[in-house]
Amino acid sequence: MTQTPRRPAARTALRALAITATLPYIALKTAWILGSRIGIPDGSPLLDHRATMIVANGITILMDSAVVVIALLLTRPWGRRVPAQLLVLPMWVASGLLLPIMTGYPLQLAVGLARGEGTGTGSDTSSFLDEWVFGVVYGGFILQGLALGALFALYTKDRWGHLWKGTLRDLPQSPTGPALRTTAVLASLLALAPAVMHLLWATGSAAGLAGGGLADRDDVFYVMEALGALFAVTAAAGVLLLAFGRCAALPLAVPLALAWCGSAASACWGGWMGLASLTGTENLSGQATPALMLIYGVQMLLGALVVTLGGYFFSERAAALPVRPAGSPAPAPSARPSGARA
Repeated sequence: MTQTPRRPAARTALRALAITATLPYIALKTAWILGSRIGIPDGSPLLDHRATMIVANGITILMDSAVVVIALLLTRPWGRRVPAQLLVLPMWVASGLLLPIMTGYPLQLAVGLARGEGTGTGSDTSSFLDEWVFGVVYGGFILQGLALGALFALYTKDRWGHLWKGTLRDLPQSPTGPALRTTAVLASLLALAPAVMHLLWATGSAAGLAGGGLADRDDVFYVMEALGALFAVTAAAGVLLLAFGRCAALPLAVPLALAWCGSAASACWGGWMGLASLTGTENLSGQATPALMLIYGVQMLLGALVVTLGGYFFSERAAALPVRPAGSPAPAPSARPSGARA
């Protein structure tokens, strides 16, 4: 059962912000499909393959339009009846695609300003798109991410908040504990490969990079590679805390958030970059080499493993906790029988 929704004014404002933030991106993409060259300089590789550009822009319009659907789902009464998987998985994908931009673009701006190079979007991108396009598009993505993140936090607190209350210390023993620990170790080992390789590339190593990709390395490349390493480590930290941190006083929400953000960003951004390389838009994919494609594949496998682990964790947690009437407060962790399953 769910609690009665609260803070309707805040939710309405956040919903309006999320929906409004999609408009610049959708308008630009629609204009490009219709033949406009606004924001595209002469000689841009985007002009080389008209059919590919139309298909790619159509797909990304649908993806950004999904933000509107999710924002409505998170704020309308009918959204509270949607099965969990129909909300959680799209929201996880949205988190994974938006988080690298929400963190990476401000960092790129900061690095560029520190170096006295303006926006910090990279000199090679000026032949790809006009500089203002990145500000408009990424600014919209950041607003979408902030609004959707806040709405999702409010929604999950009302509907499933009792599942992530308390601390790691409050978690009872689980009959699937050994499987949980084994899966967590496997996930951390998978995370090791992208963490190490992204860190090497962020610090200037050319291992696994070849051809034009070496010449194209700039501040954007280094920032995104550093974040790639960070997200992999974050995913591993989250699952290891859940599996082995049962004596800690750390709030349960912390490792769950780490696992969610780290796995989503690693898997979904890796998948997006790999897809970009297959479409021939090497400016988006950093001219992916076989080594990069392998790392992207490992990141997607890492995300799938963490999502599976999370699904089992919450299924057991929901089965162990009593069903609460709508609007009732979550029970204190100590109120559960010590032998209850989790």
